[in-house]
Amino acid sequence: QVKLVESGGGLVQAGDSLTLSCEAPGRSLNNYDMGWFRQAPGKEREFVAHLSRSGISTDYADFVKGRFTISRDNAGNTVTLQMNNLKPEDTAIYFCAADPSYGGRYSGIYDYWGQGTQVTVSS
Repeated sequence: QVKLVESGGGLVQAGDSLTLSCEAPGRSLNNYDMGWFRQAPGKEREFVAHLSRSGISTDYADFVKGRFTISRDNAGNTVTLQMNNLKPEDTAIYFCAADPSYGGRYSGIYDYWGQGTQVTVSS
């Protein structure tokens, strides 16, 4: 079992930046496929970003390309989602997910999930 803990959410204004972090206390995330997803009120959970186990490949939803960056630190302890130029439509609960093989864009594949962190962007 892998417990994931997200942090870094908050209330910001449009155009601001936030950095979300995902950690698994006491465990390295180097051997996991990592994803960030979000869920806005009344909407289904949607894919935001993916980082392959190797760390070589990344993938982003069209609506965040050029604004968000997913990365993992060298020790593999933290996976980060850097969010720039935030928009009101980015308001959602953001979840990180991990899978020991492959998760990609498909939330149903990931084995492990965090509890989420709220991001609110005011106009």
